[in-house]
Amino acid sequence: MIGISEVEATAERIAGHVLRTPTLPSPGLAALLGAPVTVKLELLQRTGSFKARGATAKLLSLSAGERAAGVVAVSGGNHGIALAVMAAALDVKATVVMPRSAPARAVEIAEAAGASVRLTDDMGEAFALMERLQEEGLTLVHPFDDPVVVAGQGTVGLEFAADAGEVTDVLVSIGGGGLISGVAAALRDRRPQVRIWGVETEGAQAMSQALAAGGPAPVALSSIVSTLSAPSVSQLTYDHVSALVHEVLLVPDREAVQGTLDLADHAKVWAEPAAGCLLPAARQVLERVGEGARLGLVVCGGNATTGDVMGWAHRFGLR
Repeated sequence: MIGISEVEATAERIAGHVLRTPTLPSPGLAALLGAPVTVKLELLQRTGSFKARGATAKLLSLSAGERAAGVVAVSGGNHGIALAVMAAALDVKATVVMPRSAPARAVEIAEAAGASVRLTDDMGEAFALMERLQEEGLTLVHPFDDPVVVAGQGTVGLEFAADAGEVTDVLVSIGGGGLISGVAAALRDRRPQVRIWGVETEGAQAMSQALAAGGPAPVALSSIVSTLSAPSVSQLTYDHVSALVHEVLLVPDREAVQGTLDLADHAKVWAEPAAGCLLPAARQVLERVGEGARLGLVVCGGNATTGDVMGWAHRFGLR
């Protein structure tokens, strides 16, 4: 399990490379949801998501030999962008493996940063190719199954704990579980009374199924939200979530896209459905908790284009 000392040390290590993103009250979301809301705007982070934190932490931890060998990562979008951009900044050659369902923008940004991008038919094949490239000598920067990466993502929680006003419930999206594991580790130390809720989209529910099964297991992926579409969680992230997270909530893709539109209309931020899913989940939390809830939302990323979101909105009949 990641401890607060690892998160604090990582925060010092990466401070010169990443941003301390704003933590602000959102009057618009408070009016929409009927409860006070504080947002942690990680979509304003370098590379457009929290992933820059974990990628930077891992890159800075590498030996000279590992740096020289080059690094490889698998990604539904944001981890690949982060590794490509941060590796270029640190003069490390990167290879990024993505499924063809990954946003075209993610592929373009990774390639523009100088990374070699390899596309596969689906996420399962992407993870398999990543493993082969690792066997060939590239250094793996895993999106979530790495304590150094998890500690990097935990710096989000460290900042939130320091910067937010009073909150009772914090909602964090889950793909492979790296972000929520790190955030939960930090918040459990700094704000032990806060309830932490995970959020997944239906068809990308690797953590929910792991919790039901008693451990990580492969899942069938069908969600449009590629940035949450891990084929399984890891033992590392499962252990953190099972021990530290109050509950994991499921949201249909349609509601996640509506949440993206609501974030634009009411919070005035352009996020992706991996963050949009927090709003319908917040309504579930308010139903369970009742009066007195004060919500915190980790708005994890904003690397969806207007065309992406409008396409999904049209698909689901949203306006």
